[in-house]
Amino acid sequence: MYQTVPTWANHIPIFKDAGLDVRTFRYYDAKTCGLDFKGMLDDIKAAPEKSIFLLHACAHNPTGVDPTVEQWKEISALMKKRNHVVFMDMAYQGFASGDAERDAAGVRIFVEDGHNLAVAQSFAKNFGLYGERVGTLSIVGKDAEEKERLESQMKILVRPMYSNPPVHGARIVAHILGDAKLSKQWYGECKGMAERIITMRHALKSKLEAAGSKRDWAHVTNQIGMFCFTGLNKEQCDKMINEHHIYLTANGRISMAGVTSGNVQYVADAIHSVTK
Repeated sequence: MYQTVPTWANHIPIFKDAGLDVRTFRYYDAKTCGLDFKGMLDDIKAAPEKSIFLLHACAHNPTGVDPTVEQWKEISALMKKRNHVVFMDMAYQGFASGDAERDAAGVRIFVEDGHNLAVAQSFAKNFGLYGERVGTLSIVGKDAEEKERLESQMKILVRPMYSNPPVHGARIVAHILGDAKLSKQWYGECKGMAERIITMRHALKSKLEAAGSKRDWAHVTNQIGMFCFTGLNKEQCDKMINEHHIYLTANGRISMAGVTSGNVQYVADAIHSVTK
């Protein structure tokens, strides 16, 4: 099982506990705060055929760096050529671009290219159902016979784990998406949330530049989704916490959802202070 460097921290123990040999492939380029596309492709080529690759479908956590549509097509073609198995984690659909359909582009490219992929989809963020632990696992099979085998294996796994999942959150999602009026409202609210985050990205970049920072902060607006990989090192992160009481992870990741019109100036000034 190959995972991006970095990835969501919980991905590693989840798949290790499932008995898989967890390895890594290049993804994030610390020099550009963007995608190491060449490194990624080289590692996909170098992996043994039929390896399993875990990909983030959109709004990569923790970096906020996503492939473009054209890059997704190239990744899909190479994965197909190498007979790799693809597992996609889709935790932020609708929170990347603000359009849930657009955020599904990577998944749909892989399906159209004939991959028999698995997709883990969470509704915790985009439906505000954190406490309900609601989501779906979708697996694309090549035909009806394989579909029956997959379903049988999933039932064998599910029965001793939790038997029947809680239905409250699932019914909320099903009710909203099954009602034309509510579904339209949900799409609009997702768009509003994503646009607010995008607005804060532009505001943060603008205020850093206005503060006189000589650094290139283009990655703040180039990245996407809830998180921003600021490029701050551990020492700078410690100063943010201890001197400015702005809390972020040691790798420089901040939650853009926590940046508001009321605090963006303070955040910009703090970042500028520790990066002079």
